[in-house]
Amino acid sequence: MNVTVRGQTRHHRTVTFDSRNNQVLLVEQRLLPHEFKIIPTRNFRETASAISDMVVRGAGAIGATAAFGLAQGARAFRGSDLKKFSHHLTVVYQALKDARPTAVDPVNAMNDVRRAMMFGETVGEKQSIALAAAEEFSNEDVHHCKQIGMHGAKLIRNGMRILTHCNAGWLAFVDVGAATAPIYAAQAAGKKFHVFCDETRPRSQGATLTAWELAQQGVSHQIIADNAAGHLMQRGEIDLVIVGSDRTLGRTGEVANKIGTYTKAVLAKRHNIPFYVAIPLSTIDWKLKRGCDIPIEDRHEHEVLGAWGILSSPTSGVQSPKSGRRAYVRVANPTSGARNPGFDVTPAELITGIITPAGIFKPRELWRQRRELGFAS
Repeated sequence: MNVTVRGQTRHHRTVTFDSRNNQVLLVEQRLLPHEFKIIPTRNFRETASAISDMVVRGAGAIGATAAFGLAQGARAFRGSDLKKFSHHLTVVYQALKDARPTAVDPVNAMNDVRRAMMFGETVGEKQSIALAAAEEFSNEDVHHCKQIGMHGAKLIRNGMRILTHCNAGWLAFVDVGAATAPIYAAQAAGKKFHVFCDETRPRSQGATLTAWELAQQGVSHQIIADNAAGHLMQRGEIDLVIVGSDRTLGRTGEVANKIGTYTKAVLAKRHNIPFYVAIPLSTIDWKLKRGCDIPIEDRHEHEVLGAWGILSSPTSGVQSPKSGRRAYVRVANPTSGARNPGFDVTPAELITGIITPAGIFKPRELWRQRRELGFAS
């Protein structure tokens, strides 16, 4: 997407690769919306840490980061021994896989890269193929998001009020986004509508990331507290819900997404509001048979007990000597602990449809349409 910083507008992808220095280049998402910065990761362990520490997050973005990280690790190997190279690649793969266990995109992306590498006969050939395959995954992610936008834009009518949860925008993918793709496509078609962004505690990715994206794009929007969504639905002020997914089960249509998604789906069902999930094909897990088997990441309690932000004067808005510095502020009672599951699972019966690059399907239609949706048995 185009990003305007200090009056200069440039196109950026969330994830790119510097082949000369063997570095993955990432938008440092923890600094947004206050600072836009591209940072390099110098080796596969730094790349894995960037995923686990939320420098980069979102299904497609961490998928592309893992693919580039695998290529980065492969290219760092010195020598020609194929057996040692294979062992090294296994270590790289596992480190990147373990960085965010709930999401399936990193695994699918790295499996694509490894399958392509099988056609290389030497270490050098495999290293070259790895980077080419990672680039192909990255470009395919962008293509999928554009197709999601094309199909999903048909759901948006003039005057609609749309609710999003967390960030499934271009920051969560390589470009364009999933849940935001229909929004951007509808905007390009000249439609007028309004978006409500759930703040999405505890990391506030709706307030910091989705809202920043929509502001950059000039989309009418407001941030709401997570608990305000039911109130707005009850008053008839929300017409459509579109969210993303970190893992969608192809066999059952169940969806794992940012914590609170299930709550929004229940509320939408109660108020007869269409609830859609937008995903690229890399987000589909064709193996797991039950949503309860999806590994749910429990994150550190400090995310719940406090918040990160930029220091400024709380009264006049005048900057203090320490203002402008990113800082963590404890909010909760100092002797209390917290529970912090990062995701929840929404059952198929609460989902109106799943927007994919191949079209919009009912959740339980995914398995029947698996060939069209890229399933390789």
